Amino acid sequence: MTLLIIIIALALIFDYINGFHDAANSIATVVSTKVLTPFQAVLWAALFNTIAYWIFKDHAVANSISKTVYKDFITLPVIFSGLLAAIFWNLLTWWYGIPSSSSHTLIGGFAGAAIAHALMIKGVDYSWSKIVDADTIMKTVLFIFLAPIIGIVISIFITVVTIMRNVWIRLGIISVVTFATVLMFDKFEETKMNENVQKFYSIDKYKKEVSTIKEELTIKKTDTVLLANLKLNEEKLVKASAFYDQIKPAIADFDKLGADSIASIAYSNGWLKTAAVSKLKDAVRNANDFLVIEAKATENKEAKAEYTIAKDKTEGYKAPLKLYLEGAINLDSALVLINGVYPIQTKNIDKVKAKITKFNIEKSFASEIDKADNSIIVYGIIGASILFMLVYLYVEKIKTPTAHSVAYMFKKLQLFSSAAFSIGHGGNDAQKVMGIIGAALIASGSIQDFSQLPSWVPASCYLAIGLGTMSGGWKIVKTMGTRITKVTPLEGVAAETAGAFTLFFTGQMGIPVSTTHTITGSIIGVGATKRLSAVRWGVTTNLLWAWVLTIPVSGVLAAITFYIINYFLK
Repeated sequence: MTLLIIIIALALIFDYINGFHDAANSIATVVSTKVLTPFQAVLWAALFNTIAYWIFKDHAVANSISKTVYKDFITLPVIFSGLLAAIFWNLLTWWYGIPSSSSHTLIGGFAGAAIAHALMIKGVDYSWSKIVDADTIMKTVLFIFLAPIIGIVISIFITVVTIMRNVWIRLGIISVVTFATVLMFDKFEETKMNENVQKFYSIDKYKKEVSTIKEELTIKKTDTVLLANLKLNEEKLVKASAFYDQIKPAIADFDKLGADSIASIAYSNGWLKTAAVSKLKDAVRNANDFLVIEAKATENKEAKAEYTIAKDKTEGYKAPLKLYLEGAINLDSALVLINGVYPIQTKNIDKVKAKITKFNIEKSFASEIDKADNSIIVYGIIGASILFMLVYLYVEKIKTPTAHSVAYMFKKLQLFSSAAFSIGHGGNDAQKVMGIIGAALIASGSIQDFSQLPSWVPASCYLAIGLGTMSGGWKIVKTMGTRITKVTPLEGVAAETAGAFTLFFTGQMGIPVSTTHTITGSIIGVGATKRLSAVRWGVTTNLLWAWVLTIPVSGVLAAITFYIINYFLK
């Protein structure tokens, strides 16, 4: 428990450092254009970093981070080592004014420590693909290059559209692009809802089990236990998929029905009965310290044997819990039967009772659907577009446009664009630390999976990054705001808007990207719009090297740290 508390504290310290390390991302352009003073800028950015807490519901990025390493190799020393390495690299790059990625530092450190741990217990010939999630790592590495490229393209597009002389064509383009963006985010919403529902029905779990068993059967072709397990999991998969197929049309109609109505439809048609028994079984056994037993299973053979017994026997909780949910028996009778299957510890009786009496499958299902609702983001995009169009009309059609009035307009608009980018920064970067804390809570046995993340975790992470941003990061501000290219208010609006869109876009996809890379690409884009020579490519090349090296260097540092810590823990 002590190590868990230390890890949580370190994670929040990292989040704080992330705030002042990446403060430059949010405020560099708004400071360099003198729209706000440095002090005003950090307060502005910190405010909107924290507001992100009420905008991002699904925490898809945090979920991706927590799954970077497979559960079997996540231990508290692994997470501790990864955090120490990430904090060291972040402070080092901050000291030298290098805008490296805090996100990639964290991912590299987490993966590096896990690989070191796995190779120590499994041998050097053990496949890395069985240690870390290759899909998450590849997406992260791919977006080292794609995030700035997306930023470049969007910032060039915004700049070109903004300087068009015909305001009506400009407004038409903005309207079309806004409509296309809304359709895209609506598709993201539906896709994420379907993913959440599939996970609720454990379809991903059954698919993985079937795949794993089939792989084992290629070696042990006549193993009767494996064949029986394969048949059982295939039956579960077929049944769960059938429920999902029935509820899918209602999800497609979410905007009209809403999460509560969809959950009510599923409940009244009996599509949640099987899931209810399984979910309540998990809740009861977790309240009886099952997760603690699971967390200790990696430590020694005795703990693993105890976990195997507990895992097998607690499956028997389903029978009495099914009777309770059907109203065939009361709570006391259910507890007696549960205790006969696998004893409930005296200290856990009240927790088990609370889990059973407060259980509501309909509410839980509605919550999983509602997490993917991105209407706040969509309304924000529509609102921002309308604001920009009204400002353009006022300055260029109602008033007589002058160089001074146009410059003043963009200075005011930059307040909104920097606020949008700060929201994206808070939503993206705070979630990464949430993922690490979630992984630590899972490794310690405090929660079973990321969906059970306590509400204090996101609240503290958003607060920490907001406080960190208030501390500022002036060395990196200088690099981002002046050394890459000289930025005007118009270009500041274009760069920050492009960066914000990229962060919202990747956040909806659950891809952990770097805000540093995103805004750097956006700034390069506005510089290149003037002329290619306006960008100081020497500075940009140095930044690129820092980006490429961050993940491997953080991984090596974390691996070394893990071996040192493991030596002293022996």
